[in-house]
Amino acid sequence: MSQKNETTVLLLALLLTLGLVGGVFLWLANTSGIRLFNARNNLSQPIKQAYSESFAQFPEVPSGLFSYGGSTTWAPIRKEVDTAIQTVFPRFQLRYTDPTIGAPGSGSGIKMLLNNQLAFSQSSRSIKDEEYQKAQQRGFTLKEIPVAIDGIAIAVNPNLNIPGLTVAQLQDIYTGKITNWQQLSGPNLPITPYSRRLEEGGTVEFFNENVLDGEKFGVNVQFIPTTTEALKEVAKNPGGLYYASAPEVVGQCSVKPLPLGRTSDKLVPPHKEPFILLQECPQRRNQLNAAVFQNGEYPITRRLFVIVKQNGQSSDQQAGETYANLLLTEQGQDLISKTGFVRIR
Repeated sequence: MSQKNETTVLLLALLLTLGLVGGVFLWLANTSGIRLFNARNNLSQPIKQAYSESFAQFPEVPSGLFSYGGSTTWAPIRKEVDTAIQTVFPRFQLRYTDPTIGAPGSGSGIKMLLNNQLAFSQSSRSIKDEEYQKAQQRGFTLKEIPVAIDGIAIAVNPNLNIPGLTVAQLQDIYTGKITNWQQLSGPNLPITPYSRRLEEGGTVEFFNENVLDGEKFGVNVQFIPTTTEALKEVAKNPGGLYYASAPEVVGQCSVKPLPLGRTSDKLVPPHKEPFILLQECPQRRNQLNAAVFQNGEYPITRRLFVIVKQNGQSSDQQAGETYANLLLTEQGQDLISKTGFVRIR
């Protein structure tokens, strides 16, 4: 055989070997979730993520009593989803714990997690830089796992007749620049904006950072300790206004959710159309329009997180990761959807 033929044969053999090795590697990556570099978006992403269909199919859960706490926005999920988890896994005991001092919320839950008072926490906002830093100082890290999508809805008195608000107008109301509904083509009526205090929850922190852009609340804002009390005030006050998690507002019988938009020519209602008149409630209630939250058409959306303390596969870390993964099963996502929040997968 000539040297030229030998070279050709060797080259073909090399190419065939590389092709086989590459094929085996890709097969292994697809079946095991190996992360590959994605040059298109410069992110390392899992090729495949396997999710269980139901809680009962979940491979393994830790046993013991695990305290958790945090966001008040999560209350419907705790009531519906956590009860179902306990039914399937009675030895995976979950106990919601309020803070010793102050009101429960995303911030207080993360603080309790940092102080080793909780196994994991629930949050309606992302972890702050200073919270990451405190965790590192104490020898562990914090990880946020998104499990659902939520939006901020605006509640007004049912008798207020305006088409909706832009995010900029909402900002101007809560910073005191707009004080009368007449400035927004409404009636000559003073606006009374209600809010919980900044330190009392992740929803308020999210609103302050993403709607007010860090500006201070105006002197016209009245602070109310709970969403339940604030909605009662809006129902009594013709000029009242309040913001809260969309599932807490959309199905109410005593207040009306306002459409919101980035611009005044595209106001998006958080509820399904047509709007069900409040006189028909509670026999019929308005339902969340999940599609506009999923596709980003609604202007104020956020994710809900399970906050996990990573410190070397401790029982607390296992409990937090297990809880998040149960919420990401098909059954968990279905139950989240039933509580009024939007599934993330």
